[in-house]
Amino acid sequence: MKVKVNPGLSGLRATVAVAIGNVFEWYDFVVYSYFAVIIAARFFPAIDETASLLAVFATFGVGFIFRPLGAVVIGAIGDRKGRKTALVLTIMLMACGTLLIGLVPSYETIGIAAPIILVIARLLQGFSVGGEWGTSIVYIVESAPSGKRALYSSFQQVTVVGGLLLGSGIAASLATLLDSASMQSWGWRVPFLIGALIAPVGLYMRRNIDETPPYLRHAEVSRATTTRMPVVKTVQAFGISLVWSVVAYIFLVYMPTFTEKHAGLSNAAALWANTLCLSLLMVAIPISGRLSDYVGRKPLLLAGCVAFMVLPLPLFTLVLANPSLELVVIAQLLAGLAIALYLGPAPATIAEIFGTATRTTYVSTVNGISVAIFGGFAPFIATWLIAVTGSAVAPMYYVAASAAVSALIISSLRETARCELQ
Repeated sequence: MKVKVNPGLSGLRATVAVAIGNVFEWYDFVVYSYFAVIIAARFFPAIDETASLLAVFATFGVGFIFRPLGAVVIGAIGDRKGRKTALVLTIMLMACGTLLIGLVPSYETIGIAAPIILVIARLLQGFSVGGEWGTSIVYIVESAPSGKRALYSSFQQVTVVGGLLLGSGIAASLATLLDSASMQSWGWRVPFLIGALIAPVGLYMRRNIDETPPYLRHAEVSRATTTRMPVVKTVQAFGISLVWSVVAYIFLVYMPTFTEKHAGLSNAAALWANTLCLSLLMVAIPISGRLSDYVGRKPLLLAGCVAFMVLPLPLFTLVLANPSLELVVIAQLLAGLAIALYLGPAPATIAEIFGTATRTTYVSTVNGISVAIFGGFAPFIATWLIAVTGSAVAPMYYVAASAAVSALIISSLRETARCELQ
């Protein structure tokens, strides 16, 4: 049976529809980290502050354990039932997990059940975002006009940053407006309840998008294909995701905790510094993506890796030697520029590696595994490295090492900027 391709929404309109839902997805997922210190006290009471913080970041990382499972299951749904079906499913699951976190009573009220419920909610969120990441990138890449895949797919990363920015901005606003007692008592719940309430907007928009033309053309092949994941392409995709996962969660998620604890910033100041960095990223990522459509993917990816290898250690050594809000902002903005350089071409590159018939499954699974291992536990690893070494800059060695591995793998890629999708 021949499948008739309905052009549906234009590439730009489809990108916007998917992107808005993506903002809500990532806001819901990462806002947890911005209240790590409070959640540690409410759900993991312990005499030792570091032990409580490690427990709450371990729970943050637990959300990533289910990312590979969500990537495999939802990625397969995206390849067999359609990208749209998978995108609707992810936003519904995320809303449920976020609402659960916003409503669960504290350890003081229900005892050990509190952290157990919190872990279940994070697992549900992790399952959702595992499928969201790859499916949204694939949908946007397949909807993009020829020659503009990196520009369009870069907006997927803009919306990820938009979710982080929304979470950081709301957290900073609450920290500014509420006193400490109110934040500890009920203020920290507000962002989770907001996320659960606004998710239906993204759900409505996703229910009204059409399938991508490449998927419709290959629909029958997609249902019949059960080919094994190609080893070389898998390693290359993993290499792209590796440093991406580490820098995103070190510099955009863990950083407010780091600057508050080690650079002496107040909670509000740390969150506002992070919010400025995220604002810069939203502007710079599409510029980088468009540039890669002209000059190619590899030059920008490798330049980003080099920046991650040489910049973070001296930058944050200087910050810790002379702690101030101004230096923290400068360091985060410079790190943000390096991240933007990499994130512009990265989504298109990883999607271009695989064929249409199994693209969602492979892209989602490779990234889900990479993020689960190296990204989700990055705040935990950073906290542990500092505790073990006694050096607050120890996490920057983790960043540099991941960049070196990614650069080595990326150097083996063929240039895909001007190639047609397989």
